[in-house]
Amino acid sequence: MGETGRQLAVPEADEAVVAELVDEDPALFPVPADPGRHPRPFITDADWTPESAGAAQPDVHTDRDRHLSPETVAAIEASVADSTRRAYSTDRDAFASWCADEGRVPVPASGETMAEWVRSLTVTPRPRTGKPAGPSTIERAMSAVTSWHQEQGRPKPNMRGARAVLNAYRDRLAEAREEAAQARQATAALPEQIRAMLTGTDRTTLAGRRNAALVLIGFATAARVSELVALDIAAAVETEHGYDVTAYRKKVRRHTINAVLYGADPATCPVRALRTYRAALRDAGRADGPLFVRVDRWDRIAPPLTRRGLPIGDPAGRMTAEAAAEVVERLAVAAGLSGDWSGHSLRRGFATAARAAGHDPLEIARAGGWVDGSRVLARYLTDLDRVKNSPLVGIGL
Repeated sequence: MGETGRQLAVPEADEAVVAELVDEDPALFPVPADPGRHPRPFITDADWTPESAGAAQPDVHTDRDRHLSPETVAAIEASVADSTRRAYSTDRDAFASWCADEGRVPVPASGETMAEWVRSLTVTPRPRTGKPAGPSTIERAMSAVTSWHQEQGRPKPNMRGARAVLNAYRDRLAEAREEAAQARQATAALPEQIRAMLTGTDRTTLAGRRNAALVLIGFATAARVSELVALDIAAAVETEHGYDVTAYRKKVRRHTINAVLYGADPATCPVRALRTYRAALRDAGRADGPLFVRVDRWDRIAPPLTRRGLPIGDPAGRMTAEAAAEVVERLAVAAGLSGDWSGHSLRRGFATAARAAGHDPLEIARAGGWVDGSRVLARYLTDLDRVKNSPLVGIGL
């Protein structure tokens, strides 16, 4: 993956050189006596001509100019979410392997190669499911390959044929009533479902208190599970209204301060749940560090994890995003709830419940750290508004 970071930072040749015209006294900017030291002399308004601009030569970069340290490469790669980086890496490796088998060039790929590759994805069963990839998975793979071209300073391949193949695949799945015809969405965890999920939770244990706080704070802040487990104890500040929880929203690269308010039902009150859990952490000797920590079956905090004799996991015991998502899934299954449950259920549930309560979509987006014009948030809200705002409402049928 080191090469990925390098490619993100280093566009290759064919870059246009933009010259700035300066409106200054030529005496202040004399032409250097030794042109060899300055391949591109200063040009003023007085002596600029198209010929003189054309005569200016671009700087010649040396190997040193093209060098990136391993630390800088790592910093560039860190700007991409781990899950996205892993998925894109898998997609790119699979594409490169397919091209090698077919005797085709992966980068730069031709439009014909892209169309043939997408068609192969629509008919090749995957080992895990025994079925071809769904349209949304193919969309992600296409994005992985086109962005790969950009990272290497190459123009995007012509995707017209590939898009046509994918559209025909969508039509075929829809006509066959295949489940894959519709994009999978996490089931929304609304207050009623959250109440059911927490009914069977033993809140006398540290694990039970953690799980209740995780679900309720995850809902109240509309946090992605990666954002939720990144919270430290210090990120939740107790106030008169409850808590102010500061979460870093990596996708929009900003912090949001979410006011977590008291709930009407003590069983689903996020303030009470968080306060109880933090008190349990203090009793266990944890006053700082990660908020949501690993707890074993004996209610011990952050037991050491090893694999083949080597320590793994966060040494402070911070939960992983996968572990947090598993808590949500496990509680939903234990409550007998049907649907497609995941860590994202809390985030979607927040958006759905807030919109149903009449809150403005812009305020919902700001609270949850959605990007402006988020298509995902729009889809969540559309699912709710399609009934409330239906053109059939009030027409007298």
